[in-house]
Amino acid sequence: MTETVRAGYRVRASELEGRNWLNTGGKQLGLEDLRGKIVLLDFWTFCCINCLHVLDELRPLEEKYSDVLVTVGVHSPKFEHEADPVALAAAVERYEIHRPVLDDPELATWQAYTARAWPTLVVIDPEGYIVAHLSGEGHAAGLESLVSELVAEHEAKGTLHRGDGPYVPAEATSGDLRFPGKAVALPEGTFLVTDTGHHRLVELEADLSTVRRVIGEGTKGWRDGDAGTARFNEPQGLAVLPAAVAETLDYDVLVADTVNHRLRGVNLATGAVTTVAGNGVQRLLDAENQSEPASTDLGTDPLGTSLSSPWDVLWSTALGQAVVAMAGTHQIFTFDPATGATSILAGTGLEGLLDGDGDAAWFAQSSGLAQDAEGSIWVADSETSALRRLRFDTSAAGRPAVRVDTAVGAGLFDFGYRDGDASEARLQHPLGVAVLPDGSVAIADTYNGAVRRYDPATQTVSTLTRGLAEPSGVLVDSTRDEPLLVVVEANKHQLVRLPIPKEAQSVDEGARQTQRPKTAMEPGTVGLTVRFAAPKGQKLDDRWGDPTQLKISSSPEELLVSGGGTAVGLVRDLVLSDSVPEGVLHITARAAACDGEPGGEIPDHAACHLYQQDWGIPVVMQAGGETELTLDLRGLD
Repeated sequence: MTETVRAGYRVRASELEGRNWLNTGGKQLGLEDLRGKIVLLDFWTFCCINCLHVLDELRPLEEKYSDVLVTVGVHSPKFEHEADPVALAAAVERYEIHRPVLDDPELATWQAYTARAWPTLVVIDPEGYIVAHLSGEGHAAGLESLVSELVAEHEAKGTLHRGDGPYVPAEATSGDLRFPGKAVALPEGTFLVTDTGHHRLVELEADLSTVRRVIGEGTKGWRDGDAGTARFNEPQGLAVLPAAVAETLDYDVLVADTVNHRLRGVNLATGAVTTVAGNGVQRLLDAENQSEPASTDLGTDPLGTSLSSPWDVLWSTALGQAVVAMAGTHQIFTFDPATGATSILAGTGLEGLLDGDGDAAWFAQSSGLAQDAEGSIWVADSETSALRRLRFDTSAAGRPAVRVDTAVGAGLFDFGYRDGDASEARLQHPLGVAVLPDGSVAIADTYNGAVRRYDPATQTVSTLTRGLAEPSGVLVDSTRDEPLLVVVEANKHQLVRLPIPKEAQSVDEGARQTQRPKTAMEPGTVGLTVRFAAPKGQKLDDRWGDPTQLKISSSPEELLVSGGGTAVGLVRDLVLSDSVPEGVLHITARAAACDGEPGGEIPDHAACHLYQQDWGIPVVMQAGGETELTLDLRGLD
């Protein structure tokens, strides 16, 4: 494999086309307005956890090169709701995106730049030519090297213009809460809320509006300490520990501190905050832990363990441990506060919808957890728009075996709004779940703006209420004479109570699929090539063999006749069935590089870097279709 895929010609960047621009003060931008700047196009969609990771990865680079680099967020929606301009504007504010954003609901610019995955990054030089095309996370160091190179080159040519970029901040939302994430009921009848947009926790009185106290300084960051000085970074899920467990610890509540990649403990009596798990380094599915089966023990040093965007947490009575929805790696973890032990409970780390034993199942950005009377755990699996369930077999000694099944949902690109039989029902990016008194499950159907109900007895889905603004969490309030639902309405910055009706509405607005273009492929042999070039100053780490790897599968399985599985190398021949009309190719590529010059030795103690990207590529089989598929893990043009 060559060290570079730099072409011998220059490619002019395509114009930026879309519906509208955000964060520009109303100005419609074109490439000519950005001439003289290094432009970084970040193709993203606000449902995507990997895209949110990249937002944070790029912030230091944007700050360092603020006078020469303009990052443009090209919002290319996956879900129908994400094409709503109001929802996009809320997401831009929620995630504190301080850059121009192009609203591209028809994917015009996405297709012009041949993007195939979220996130995709494209670098354009000050003269308007494409110089790099990257997919996935982990490119910050390489981008910094490239930007530095471009600055020197174009300053010498006189084509670099220093000065402010086109970003104009929008007016921020104000109020007691800002994009709240989830809530739990406290023993005194109050409610503890993750005030996600303010990076803190808020305890509300029973009226759901009066603030009793605040825990956290309200500044983005990570710091342990008392209620007035501690810092969080976009906290989401909460779990109140059983009294018998809490009395052996110095905290009562676990918090999923999402962007800090940590679990925090909160002492309700004092308001003190401590870090109980996570070292703050985002966990990546590297060559070592990618092959670890579910139930793998990750050790008893919780502060030395890497996590990845924990989104929700609950206490499992079946396991006697906390269960964590690890959205960033598409897995379910456990954490034992008594011993510090952290383990993978379910999920291989591959993104998709696949049932089975815990060590074989696939999840996709699981974001909500709830436990039923039998101890089973219900999961809001947001990117597959699915309701999943973890069942435990406690008949044998030792750790219970876990089995994963799907109650509602069809796949990574299938969503919609349909009530009725669960096999045909559809959700749209749900983020929260709660078990109702009768054993049915309430679902915060976030992008449909609804609360839905799944009845396991009849295996049907109904609607409890509609017209909500991105409900992100739901819980049962049992403090009243008649149980009520408490819904966290994120985009209205409030909590609301709703009745639990005896009969639900019935809705059918159809099932949909992501309107991402499908790639027409010729049945038979298809040559797959993933291009990768190590950044300047790095070389492939081939000390122990080929440092690259492909993992390939398909949905349905019958689509891929041969070429599936895991093997080294970034080039492979696939054979696609002529009897399956369409499906999705799931491709994971990775490459390892270390600091050092090409052709030289890797220095002792050199920093090493893993580059990885997952693609889910919708394909349709047709005569005359493509027989070659080329993807960029890190490609330079």
